[in-house]
Amino acid sequence: MVKKTNSKEASGKNLVIVESPAKAKTINKYLGSDFLVHASMGHVRDLPSKGISVDIENNFEPQYEITPGRKKLVGTLKAAAKNCKSLFLATDLDREGEAIAWHLSQTLGVPDEKTNRVIFNEITKKAIEQAFAKPGKIDMDKVMAQQARRILDRIVGYQISPLLWKKVARGLSAGRVQSVAVKMIVDREREIRAFVPVEYWLIPAVFTSLLDKQKIYSENWLQFIEDGSEPRPSGSGTRGPTIAKQQDWLAEHSSFKAELANVAGKPFATDNADDANKIHQALSAADFTVTDVQVKSSSSRPAPPFITSTLQQAASNRLGFNTKRTMRIAQQLYEGIDLGSMGALGLITYMRTDSTHISPEAINDSRRHIANNIGQNYLPEKPNYYASGKGAQQAHEAIRPTDVDIVPEQIQDVLTEEQFKLYQLIWRRFIASQMAAARWDTTTLEISADTTIGKCTYKAQGRVLVFDGFTKVWYSGSPDQQLPKLQQGDKVAPIEIKSEQHFTKPPARYNEASLVKALEKEGIGRPSTYASIISTIQDRGYVEQLEKQFHPTDVGEVVTDKLSEFFPKIMDMAFTRYMEEQLDKIEEQHLDWIAVLDEFYGPFKKDLETASEEMKHAKAETSPSEYTCPKCGKPLEYRFGKNGKFLSCSVYPDCKFASPVDKTGKMIVDEVTEHKCSNCGKPMIKKQSRFGPFLGCSDYPTCKTTMRIDKAGNVLPPKPPAEPTGLKCYKCQTGELVIRQSKKGPFLGCNKFPRCRTIVSFKKIDELKDLQAKGQWPPKTIDKADEMLGRAKKSAKKKKAQPSVKE
Repeated sequence: MVKKTNSKEASGKNLVIVESPAKAKTINKYLGSDFLVHASMGHVRDLPSKGISVDIENNFEPQYEITPGRKKLVGTLKAAAKNCKSLFLATDLDREGEAIAWHLSQTLGVPDEKTNRVIFNEITKKAIEQAFAKPGKIDMDKVMAQQARRILDRIVGYQISPLLWKKVARGLSAGRVQSVAVKMIVDREREIRAFVPVEYWLIPAVFTSLLDKQKIYSENWLQFIEDGSEPRPSGSGTRGPTIAKQQDWLAEHSSFKAELANVAGKPFATDNADDANKIHQALSAADFTVTDVQVKSSSSRPAPPFITSTLQQAASNRLGFNTKRTMRIAQQLYEGIDLGSMGALGLITYMRTDSTHISPEAINDSRRHIANNIGQNYLPEKPNYYASGKGAQQAHEAIRPTDVDIVPEQIQDVLTEEQFKLYQLIWRRFIASQMAAARWDTTTLEISADTTIGKCTYKAQGRVLVFDGFTKVWYSGSPDQQLPKLQQGDKVAPIEIKSEQHFTKPPARYNEASLVKALEKEGIGRPSTYASIISTIQDRGYVEQLEKQFHPTDVGEVVTDKLSEFFPKIMDMAFTRYMEEQLDKIEEQHLDWIAVLDEFYGPFKKDLETASEEMKHAKAETSPSEYTCPKCGKPLEYRFGKNGKFLSCSVYPDCKFASPVDKTGKMIVDEVTEHKCSNCGKPMIKKQSRFGPFLGCSDYPTCKTTMRIDKAGNVLPPKPPAEPTGLKCYKCQTGELVIRQSKKGPFLGCNKFPRCRTIVSFKKIDELKDLQAKGQWPPKTIDKADEMLGRAKKSAKKKKAQPSVKE
């Protein structure tokens, strides 16, 4: 821990402020006794959580306040700064870090001549010494760029959100960038729904060069495919042996796969079974000969070292990490890991970057490591350089290890499992980026046969690795088919020819990796915001992940439609990209931040006024369905309610029939179960609520008995009744806190639920009873209650644990 100091201890010393204790601990060991290092725990000043806190009419003047839970910390920092020799602000090198540094300088009141800004890309002894040897001043262009973004997001969020409360449902909110991300997911889902599959047929074959083994190999291949089948992870049917296992079997039996390419001089294509069966029948009686052999050499270069987006994608695809987890671990590796005798050391460079630039020193170190530890033949003649994307900040570096000689396996014992996996991923990708290209020999075969329908030609391709190059440390791709040695004129025999029916597939739903890739491609958000965007749209209930794929919720679709109708610019990707570019220009081209906000706010204000007057409530809108009412025979229509989309009779309220629907809009039919109602003895029906499946009496609404069930449909014992505590609810002032049970254990909740949703930790029960006995509970205000419950401290602790999350 960094030693706490008072103003006397700080007198005559240099005060250094960073964001987190971990970063402070690592930096502290590189600075001498003339320096004191403190952590600000992130932002110390921000816009208040309540109210817009931006004076729009007065040049968008922000009204900042000390961050809740930070007043005591700010007091400590002020005391340390009061008599310090110089102040060094060593926060992160991006816009957010620059803004934190500026807010610190404004709050602490240290004279400008005594205030220094130090930035570094890595937390190592050399980098820290260089940064403190040449300190600079706060970059106000960066600060204003961040402030403009913060104000812009505040305006959008605080002026659209109340409208959504009125027109859709309470508790909803909108975000300038997050809403566009939700729209991307909604649009993709609608593409999938509208997709019409197109039938097509393939006639693949498996050949062997050993003609006398044709019959036995045919039997063995079919048996291998059957024996190697295993259940699909989804539980729907089985799948054959893996591609790798199939390639191994084929190589061992001098066999290979091929696809039918031409029939009677034309490219093969058919969309019906009759044509496919006719061709298949003709091929089954044919003799096949190799008519052409082409061998070409090819090479593949390594991928660039990681930037934020590609790290998030690789960690998702290779390690199964979500973006939030990836950035949390990367933050730990950057801020410093205790390596035992080596002390705390930052293992990677700064992890929020869009630049693939590598410093000359790092390139030289990697080339030395490759030559000495992997092999001179793996070292290219010249270093590999990579072009960064448009708008990338070249002053930043790619994400790389700070010391290539710290090999992941050598420090595995002092890293957590997830730290090791991510560090190994970063280390391997960087080393591979400076290695020689992999070289391949690619062979293409043409196998032809004269048939009753004309000449038919199959094509097969195989690839042999001649030199592994960078793939020695960074393997990518799937196993390649190994072709037997064949020459033009050689005979081959089919061991399997089959006709296969296929259908074109809709576009894939986004997962975290592909969504980050799409956001980056469209210029939506920036490296520091991808993780928070993905986290926020899920937390708000606009999208959900099922089997690691994003699906929009009913609320997400309704909100997207409303915003697209009345705020077309906000929801337009081109406009969002333009605004991101304008924010970049505030930093890079000294663009006036007030002018940028003015340009945005004029049209936005008009859209807001129009929406307030013309937007219909979501519950008042209906859309037709294919169903008819089982009670009165009238058409059913889709409506939107508090639990999402449902089917309702079109003559409501004359007929009050309603039915839930699944995610595709299909009616969920009640399923009668074997269970009987404990009150009236009638059958129980399986129903669905927003909390999951349950059993309800078939005589509802006359009998309102319900039963809880598990995933398998088994009846669960009823929840124990809430236990009174005698404690008054501080929020509604009329209810009483009672002990309720949850999956995580007991908690205190108001007995007026659901009208009052107060929740308090069960651990506070004795303390609250003591306060109530003294007449101090419940307090008069909610803020005072939060203070007594320690919730401000909890909020501060949360920010401390996740300093990587940027707003």
